[in-house]
Amino acid sequence: MSDNLAALTAAQLSDLYASGDASPVDTTQAVLDQIEAHNPTLNCFCLIDGNSALTTARESEARWQKGEPLSAIDGVPVSIKDLTLTKGWPTMRGSRTGNPDGPWDEDAPATARLREAGAVLTGKTTTPEFGWKGVTDNPLTGITRNPWNPERTPGGSSGGASSACASFMGPLHQGSDAAGSIRIPAAFAGIFGHKPTFGLVPNYPLPGHIGNLANMGPLTRTVTDAALMLNILASPDSRDSMAAPASAQNENYLNALDAGIEGVRIAYSPTLGENGWADDDVAAAVAAAAETLRELGAIVEEVDPDIPPVRPIIEVIWAAADAWLVDQIPAEKHALMDPGLLAIAEEGRKLSVTDLVGAHAARVELGNRMAVFHENYDLLLTPQMPLEAIEAGKTVPDGRDMDQWVDWCPFTYPFNLTMQPACSVPCGLGDERLPIAFQLVGRHWEDALVLRTARAYEKAHPFAAAPGYI
Repeated sequence: MSDNLAALTAAQLSDLYASGDASPVDTTQAVLDQIEAHNPTLNCFCLIDGNSALTTARESEARWQKGEPLSAIDGVPVSIKDLTLTKGWPTMRGSRTGNPDGPWDEDAPATARLREAGAVLTGKTTTPEFGWKGVTDNPLTGITRNPWNPERTPGGSSGGASSACASFMGPLHQGSDAAGSIRIPAAFAGIFGHKPTFGLVPNYPLPGHIGNLANMGPLTRTVTDAALMLNILASPDSRDSMAAPASAQNENYLNALDAGIEGVRIAYSPTLGENGWADDDVAAAVAAAAETLRELGAIVEEVDPDIPPVRPIIEVIWAAADAWLVDQIPAEKHALMDPGLLAIAEEGRKLSVTDLVGAHAARVELGNRMAVFHENYDLLLTPQMPLEAIEAGKTVPDGRDMDQWVDWCPFTYPFNLTMQPACSVPCGLGDERLPIAFQLVGRHWEDALVLRTARAYEKAHPFAAAPGYI
């Protein structure tokens, strides 16, 4: 265990707080020092509130000293993504079109649950404007960079969270995912990210333009910390009419986390049929991960689910959603916005009602086919990202015949469309010495099995840390 409190996991900190061998105040100061040292280079945080964080840490320390913590993460530093409402802090969504003066007088459910648990909110992490793409740069705060190589992106749209997590700016980070926005940055930054079953974590205000594509979830350096955080996030909130009932939100994701995967049936699909592709180094690493899971007792078969081309579905829904989003903003402010977002919105305006209804019908069929597929397989394993992190400040990689960010993330958005739980699991480094990850996808509400399988792999192959930060 490291002597640097910023290097410790939430689970380790909780144990040390309970024994009196570590202090929430000292931990918070160590994380703030880490932010001060590395945020100027990486640009993960767009807002830092050290005074508020230390005040919360002192309150937490008093509770631990009395033996009355509010939760296992009482006093543990956590960041909030700048798409998520946070009382007292502006939520600018990476855009110059908002009003920083607010009023900012309400917490989103995720923020509220973390506060109620005694977590120490350190600040807000960067996102592309309104979370519209799979990399993190925006007109308001500029380019966010990858701790493994600052010339590369940490992914998006939760790129600030993944960069902060990988550079030890706190153990717990809240992200959101409507087409891969937790899993893309988790894969590129070499950390763990979990997109829960839709509705497991309440979301308010539910983004009107993307609706039930959107999910809140954790980005962490270990699977255990993700389970610990999900225990807090998966709590009822009446403001989300689409959230799961309380009876579906009472699972303790730590209970069977280390139970192993003997007999778990896993379908390994290297390309998701004709939907995906992977560079050779990624393909080799993911194949090796599949073999590891087999050695750990899972029944692993190479098989593709019987699904149609998925990209046409997301392209229509995403473009229409962005058109609606941009049209909510006064036209005189459009010049302040990301040109890429404006271009996607313009494509969306060309779509017909029939186009949109057809895409939603195809989405229903996709979900039905995956449900049938899971009659025979507990989990689906795919590559997470087909390539290593692309250049920072770019939407598509140099030297490849690509036009849009969806060109290079074929394994993420299918499972927003189906609303299934899915996680990104680090499984080594590629030819450019940047992280590679595989994805695990489960049946609806079987988040615990997804986490348990990821944990089994992590115990066999502990995740590497970005060098030079601790």
